[in-house]
Amino acid sequence: MTIDRRLVHAGFTLTRDYPVPVERVWAAFAEEGQKVAWFHNGESYESGEWAFDFRVGGRDVAVGTFHDGPISRYEATYTDIVEHVRIVTTYDMWLDGVHMSTSVATLEFEPIAEGTRFTHVEHGVFFDQFWADGVGREEGSRGLLELLGSHLV
Repeated sequence: MTIDRRLVHAGFTLTRDYPVPVERVWAAFAEEGQKVAWFHNGESYESGEWAFDFRVGGRDVAVGTFHDGPISRYEATYTDIVEHVRIVTTYDMWLDGVHMSTSVATLEFEPIAEGTRFTHVEHGVFFDQFWADGVGREEGSRGLLELLGSHLV
């Protein structure tokens, strides 16, 4: 089998308003117990390796299997953290050991009258495979923000 060698660039912005204070949304990312509860857990997700090091230069790792499918591996490095304002990460994803993508993601936390406006902006480069178009990444990120919303209320 020949692999079509190519790069696909994709980006997206997702915004959610959560009816809780910024400090509560922030804690869902900054405190390991809270992050594992929504990010590394789920009815259709079997958890594997996990590492959490929330600081500039720190690394997170989350490995698991979705829907009895391939093994997903997420490795992120925090490049900028401003408490209650923003988190910037670079991260790589693998499926069954094949390097799928590298992304830069910014997470912004803004107080609003109703609680918190959370904005996730991501730019990624996807490698080689037919699934490397970024559409699935945006869909997966939407799902994570739904899990976050359920965790917060």
